[in-house]
Amino acid sequence: MCLGIPGRVVEVLAGYHDQVALVDVSGERRKVNIGLLEDDPARPGDWVIIHMGFVVEKTDEAGAAAAMGGLRLLQRGDRP
Repeated sequence: MCLGIPGRVVEVLAGYHDQVALVDVSGERRKVNIGLLEDDPARPGDWVIIHMGFVVEKTDEAGAAAAMGGLRLLQRGDRP
């Protein structure tokens, strides 16, 4: 299992063989590599999970909220 950060794809950037996207992560936009999603490419509006600058999977809004909730727990140091 890896620690992933949820975000929402804003746009796929031209000039990178359709492998780089601008993703909104909690109000901050980041460039990330979406090349690992060859079989189901990320498109604007998609929710994704990012690890080390790479999108490792697509998710939905509920999955993104759950991932963010887990990150908030880690930030506070709470244990389940």
